[in-house]
Amino acid sequence: MYRSNRSGFRPSPVFLGILAAAILGGVLLTVSTRSAASMTALIEGGTVLLVLAGWAVTLCLHEFAHALVAYRGGDRGVADQGYLTLDIRRYTHPVLSLVLPLIFLLMGGIPLPGGAVWINHYLLRSRRVESMVSLAGPATNLIIGVLLTVCVKLAFPLDAAYFSPLAQALSFLALLQILSFVLNILPVPGLDGFGVIEPWTSPNVRRFAGQVRQWMPFLVFALMIGFMPFQNAFFGASYWIFDHIGGNGSLAAAGYSSFMAWLPPL
Repeated sequence: MYRSNRSGFRPSPVFLGILAAAILGGVLLTVSTRSAASMTALIEGGTVLLVLAGWAVTLCLHEFAHALVAYRGGDRGVADQGYLTLDIRRYTHPVLSLVLPLIFLLMGGIPLPGGAVWINHYLLRSRRVESMVSLAGPATNLIIGVLLTVCVKLAFPLDAAYFSPLAQALSFLALLQILSFVLNILPVPGLDGFGVIEPWTSPNVRRFAGQVRQWMPFLVFALMIGFMPFQNAFFGASYWIFDHIGGNGSLAAAGYSSFMAWLPPL
């Protein structure tokens, strides 16, 4: 019987440190509502810290979800790879996972797929399990987006929310989760959405997908930037979902403004 070291399931100190940074950002935003001194600096700094650290936390949870479903579905090796420790270093590629997502986030709030876990699909019990492994990551983003939205609605009456930097930052982070869900669920090789349907496709389709999956996400990002109909469809779908889970676009926009305010003007 396969036995995995319990340390393969413990949250890593790195993850706990990132989580603590996100909480600190929330504390700074809470304090900013009670202090007139350096309020702007607290709001901008707290928003950047909460959003960036929060985004990193959700990246870890996204990849953890992939790994957990794979583990339960037959690939016990993900524990030995450290994928169940929530350690961001296990999931990331320096450029694809950190640099590019941050650049795109700063350009316009488009959260790129940020990490990767390597799954041994031959060990998974069925095609259904393979599909669920791919679906687990985007579903996690959707669930987190819903939970953040619910937290804002429960913790802040609507009138008070418009004057709460914390509500604004959390709303922006919630919107990022929905954007990430919509992007990841696209049925494009290299994205999770194609991974959901890939086990059910023909060998020729899977062979072609294997040849193009490395560069297809970059084509999607190019369309996102340079092809307005695609961009409108993407953001239209994302805001439709955000609105229907109870999100407030005005609060998210205010959070985005505070997040971007620390950048020097062009």
